[in-house]
Amino acid sequence: MSNPILMQLTKFATKSLYYEVTLSPKPGLVDRFDNGAHQDMDFFMFIDSIESLAPYFYEYARLGFEHHGDLASLFTKLRHKGIEAERDMLEATYQINTHKGANFSFAVLLGATGFYLQEHSLPFSFQDTANVLSLVSQMTQHLVQQDFSHITQKNDLSHGEKLYIKTGVLGVRGEATQGYPALSNLLLPFLRDHTGQENTEVLLLRGLILLVSQIEDSNLLHRGGVNGWQQVKQRGMFIHESKLNEYDFRQSLTSFNQELIEKT
Repeated sequence: MSNPILMQLTKFATKSLYYEVTLSPKPGLVDRFDNGAHQDMDFFMFIDSIESLAPYFYEYARLGFEHHGDLASLFTKLRHKGIEAERDMLEATYQINTHKGANFSFAVLLGATGFYLQEHSLPFSFQDTANVLSLVSQMTQHLVQQDFSHITQKNDLSHGEKLYIKTGVLGVRGEATQGYPALSNLLLPFLRDHTGQENTEVLLLRGLILLVSQIEDSNLLHRGGVNGWQQVKQRGMFIHESKLNEYDFRQSLTSFNQELIEKT
C-alpha cells in the first residue's frame, strides 16, 4: 500500500518536470512553442520521458524513508534504482537523453527527503529544506572521487565525464556534493522573495534566467564550449538585471531563443 506522504513527494517532483517543460519561451530549450536549439527532441518526447520516470520518484522517496544505515549506503541503493529509471527513460525517448540530470537530482533529493521524513513532517520550513540539502551533500561526498578517480581508464564516457576531463567542470555531481548551491543560494531565495508578485510562469522564467546568468551549465559547455556558455551567461545576466516588464521580458526571451536556434 502506498504511503500518502511519499505519494505527495512524488506528485511534487512530477509536477515540477511538467512545469519546467511547459514554461515558455525558454531560450534554447524545449518548450510549448518550439524545440529550442534541440533537433532531436520535442515537447511530446519530454512528456513521454516524464511519464517513464514518475514511478521511480516514489521509489527514491521510499528508499530514503525505509533506510536504516549510513548515507553512503543509501546513495548506493538510489544509484541502482536510478540506473533502472534511466534505462526506462531512454526506452521511452528512443535513446535520447531528456532528463538524465534531473533523474539523478531527484534520486538524491527525494531519497534525502524520505530519509529526513523518518523524524520530521511536511510541510517543510526553510530550515527543513536546508537540512535536506545538507543530507544530499553528506550522501554524495564520495561521489566525485569515486566517479572521476580512474576516469581516464574508461572507454565509454558520458558527456559529463568528457567535460570533466576537458574543463574540470563537475556538473551535477559537483552540485550534489555541495548541497545544490544553485538552489539554496540562488533560486529558492529568489522565489521566496518574489512569489505573489507575478503570475507563476513569469516568476519561474525569471528564476530560470537568474540561473542561466550564474551557474556552470554542463549541457551548454558540451554543446557550445566555454565561449558559447559565457555568451549565454552574459546575455542571461543582461536580461535579469534589466528588470523588464512582462511583455518586454517575454520578447527578450523570444529573441534570445531565436538567436540560439540560428546558432545550431
